[in-house]
Amino acid sequence: MAVPRGQPAAIALAAVWAGWSVLLGQQLADAWQHQLPWIIWLGKLVPLLIFLPGMWRDRLRSFVWLCFVSLLYFIALVERLFVLPGSVQAIIGMVAVVTLFIAAMMYVRWRAGELRAAGGRPSGPGD
Repeated sequence: MAVPRGQPAAIALAAVWAGWSVLLGQQLADAWQHQLPWIIWLGKLVPLLIFLPGMWRDRLRSFVWLCFVSLLYFIALVERLFVLPGSVQAIIGMVAVVTLFIAAMMYVRWRAGELRAAGGRPSGPGD
């Protein structure tokens, strides 16, 4: 049974996709700019890409784990900002990761409430 999204959840989901897209683009640009080896490219991009199937299927567990993984990007970007305080690329990444974290957290909260109210289950084994 498909439960329609309410306005707060829909806005949060749009913000999640925006933050995710900008963070992915920032990580791509960073790897390209510094001409990093392919293994580092994988380390920068795979943690973001691994959640795509779950995000497309509206699996709340994927959004929860995305919040945890985004904290790793947050740590790396804070370190980058301490080393290069005026780096526009690092500032863009920081705004993206903070947006991603907050929006994903709020989306899970609001969407789980909607699913509970509709009698569906918000998440379970295998989600």
